[in-house]
Amino acid sequence: MTERRMGSNRAPEEPWGAGRGHGPISPRRPLGSEMTDVVRGLFARFRLPWLLQRYSQVPVLAVFSFVNGFVSIGLMAVLAAVTRSPFVFPSLGPTAFLFFYTPTAASAAPRNTIFGHCIGVAAGYLSLLVTGLTHAGPATAAGVTVPRAVAAALSLGLTAGLMVLARAPHPPAGATTLIVSLGILARPPALLVLLGGVVLLTIQAIVINRLAGIDYPLWAPRRAPPEPKPRAGASSPPGESTTSSA
Repeated sequence: MTERRMGSNRAPEEPWGAGRGHGPISPRRPLGSEMTDVVRGLFARFRLPWLLQRYSQVPVLAVFSFVNGFVSIGLMAVLAAVTRSPFVFPSLGPTAFLFFYTPTAASAAPRNTIFGHCIGVAAGYLSLLVTGLTHAGPATAAGVTVPRAVAAALSLGLTAGLMVLARAPHPPAGATTLIVSLGILARPPALLVLLGGVVLLTIQAIVINRLAGIDYPLWAPRRAPPEPKPRAGASSPPGESTTSSA
């Protein structure tokens, strides 16, 4: 009786390969995250029923990730080659990943993305001013000196603190500020182009996610619905004790 009762409480085992690179995405191990919804919405929008039946398959999501990443950064690379301006920089990669992997997360909202990268650029350039490195060569060529280390640490600290104050979390902005404080991109015109690349990628995210039917915000992140208040006389959750006044 005891063994039967214990066995009845076990969660059903997943089919072989679920969530491990074969077969459909496991609901208990959501490898595809919200990207599954993006792929399904796009296949439905463009009326591809034969792909719609397989939208949650790991190979389909892998191909979509490849194509989407290639197109997203490829467009920036073409624009950079035509204009000979730095429209492509490393932190655009994780930003693009957030846009299409977790589009409804607060960190992927247009406001937080643009504010985050703006804060990163401003903090990075301010750290160069403080340490007197505005006209120094990049750390990749000149090496990491003590002033450069101070600039990098100061820029990252400022970026983290200011994003919290602005309520605009966007982790890739931490890479952006290091790109500036390490001198890889340090001239004001290049920094403006850098931010232009962020705006263009954000516009692409709005178009693709909206085409897929995702409730992607046009600016600020969606507010989470308030938790329902417990009704009077409702029992307390398990593990919580109720205290009565004497």
